[in-house]
Amino acid sequence: MLDYDEQATRYDSTRGGTPRAEAAAGAVLTLVPPSARTLLDIGCGTGLVTERIALGRPGLRVLGADASYAMARLARQRIGAVALADARRLPLAAGAVDAVSAVWLLHLLRGDGAVREVVAEAARVLRPGGVFVATVDKDAGHDVGSDIDAVLAPCLSTRPADAAGLVTGYAGRFGLEPAGEAGFAGHGQGRSPLRTARAVLRGDYASRLSLPGAAAARLAEELAALPDPEDPRPDPAYRLLAFRRPGGEGSAGQDPRRS
Repeated sequence: MLDYDEQATRYDSTRGGTPRAEAAAGAVLTLVPPSARTLLDIGCGTGLVTERIALGRPGLRVLGADASYAMARLARQRIGAVALADARRLPLAAGAVDAVSAVWLLHLLRGDGAVREVVAEAARVLRPGGVFVATVDKDAGHDVGSDIDAVLAPCLSTRPADAAGLVTGYAGRFGLEPAGEAGFAGHGQGRSPLRTARAVLRGDYASRLSLPGAAAARLAEELAALPDPEDPRPDPAYRLLAFRRPGGEGSAGQDPRRS
């Protein structure tokens, strides 16, 4: 797992920056009802996507939450209302917000029951008629059909934490119904073999690959030996699913913060 406090200052520049954030925010907003007045972005990181969500929907009050102090500090500079909080224990009352978004979060949650707990908490803080929007199958969106994909395939995790079926099952367990999906491109994230090799050695693929012992070094060598090792492969394609809490369309009058 990456040290997000250590990564915070360079996180955006190494992951597609503003174009990727705008694509993600635009896709999220296609799944958030026009009637929504409050949205909580969990695992908001530096707040780059969160800020674009706010800019893309004037009148929508956007809040953020992240477990990394350094990430939350940067996000607070962008959107103001950011809590330092674990997504499994949000400092909000039940039924506090009209929407919850989780972009590039669930695939990182490897602990037993962690994704289930996050989905349960998102469902808890949603008002009737509110939606939970999350990226799913993130790792499957990378390197599809490329030579990098072929090299990584034997080492890929067979049980991704953000598998669409798994997330959908948890959502149903906590009273949420499927409410649509959207896709967007991961601008600037098409990696070259050499960049991928370096990422493997750093442990950046810990959520995606099973690499016991010296497997990481061997995989990096195989990647570096691919043709045109410095040329980026196509950008990934990400998938969002939305789940709705049955009931009314929500209310704009309730303060989402606990007293």
